[in-house]
Amino acid sequence: MRAPASVATETEKAGLPTGDGERFAGYGVMGLPFASGHVLAMRRFPASSIGPAYTSVWHREPDGTWAFWQDRPDHQSCARYFSNALTGTRTVDIDLSWPGDATLRVVVPDVGLVWTETLASTAATRIFSAAGRVMPDRLWRSRPALRRMGPVAGLAMRAGKVGMVGTSPNGHEFIANPQQVWVIDESVARLGDDDFGPPGSLDEQARLGDFWIPQRGIFAVGRTFFEPGDASRSGSASPRSE
Repeated sequence: MRAPASVATETEKAGLPTGDGERFAGYGVMGLPFASGHVLAMRRFPASSIGPAYTSVWHREPDGTWAFWQDRPDHQSCARYFSNALTGTRTVDIDLSWPGDATLRVVVPDVGLVWTETLASTAATRIFSAAGRVMPDRLWRSRPALRRMGPVAGLAMRAGKVGMVGTSPNGHEFIANPQQVWVIDESVARLGDDDFGPPGSLDEQARLGDFWIPQRGIFAVGRTFFEPGDASRSGSASPRSE
């Protein structure tokens, strides 16, 4: 299996998936919980049907409140689908780098976040990635098939509930296609002077709408599709958008 840094670099040249809805191709950390109660996630979409390429970092405080930091406005980034569940968003510069073939570093200078994670393959991730490379597109677009795959993936990777289909907090129906996956073997993160401590599952699994944050850090390369929902909620701004 190729190194994740190489796959991510190649994905930077990815084109949009075919289709009529809102579509994205890229990579990111589906989610990583820390024993301290902090949660981080990241999305990098070089191909986006709603605007230019963008990067978004998601942060949940131990008290359960969420904020998104992104390098595009809300209507051109993840906040378009999740803002109803957030306490705020902020448009910032985000630096992604690969110090090693399997090490990703995420820095958000404006908020003081420095986050490094080391990725690894397991028997389960190798099986799912091999299947993902050959699975027909019609199955990747099939909601019944993905509903069956989610629990299998969650159990095999010891990640808790995994939802590949569902509804976002802003009312959009989504399909997630994690076509190649790795686990996060090690990670360190700090926000200013606050060290998040070691990764660890939460007492209650975190979620945003029907999107469940894995109980174990998962990095994925793939695609996401959204069907426009209720126009009155689509792309609504968070209470403290900056």
